[in-house]
Amino acid sequence: MIDWVLVSNLATAVGTSLLAVATFVATRSANRSARSAERALLEGLRPILLPSNWSDPAQKVRYLEGRWVIVRGGRASVELTSEAIYAVLSLRNVGSGLAVLHGWYIPDDPRAEHADPSEFYRLARDIYVPTTDPGFCQIAIRDRESLFSQRIRRDLAGEDQFVVDVLYSDAEGSQRVISRFLVSRGPTEHADEGEEYALTVSRHWNLDLPAPRN
Repeated sequence: MIDWVLVSNLATAVGTSLLAVATFVATRSANRSARSAERALLEGLRPILLPSNWSDPAQKVRYLEGRWVIVRGGRASVELTSEAIYAVLSLRNVGSGLAVLHGWYIPDDPRAEHADPSEFYRLARDIYVPTTDPGFCQIAIRDRESLFSQRIRRDLAGEDQFVVDVLYSDAEGSQRVISRFLVSRGPTEHADEGEEYALTVSRHWNLDLPAPRN
């Protein structure tokens, strides 16, 4: 004799199991779709900074005390006075999203890993580098006794170059990146306007995303 109650219970159990499997598969598929959409959104916001092109126009940058510094495409401009250091890096954003600069740091050893973001000197004003035009990073060190001032003066006196780490993010404040730039003294095409410095980038670190080298 067929136990219809048992058959009914088994059928219910099988149906419930199949429904659970289908729900699990659908959830995984939805999660994958959400992650893909999130990656696409982040990619559209992601900035990455490099030196600008040598053919880019010169930029004239003003400091708080009214001082103006001119920097040409693909280069850096550095002015050392008895009391202060003024430096401007000519940059271009080759990423797909706006770059918002947060700060800079002068490492003691150019081969060392980057410092903690909390140790970076925070910019006194917001600086944005769009994806369509050249931009800049502006540095002012007005305390001659500061470590940053001592490191730049030491490195320029010894090797004619120094390193700057620039901290920036996308427009949402996420996807933070540290890019390391080498500023090196070299021959100038404009001798009447002082020394020019070549600008190259050596490394990028992702702070909020997996490191590309892992």
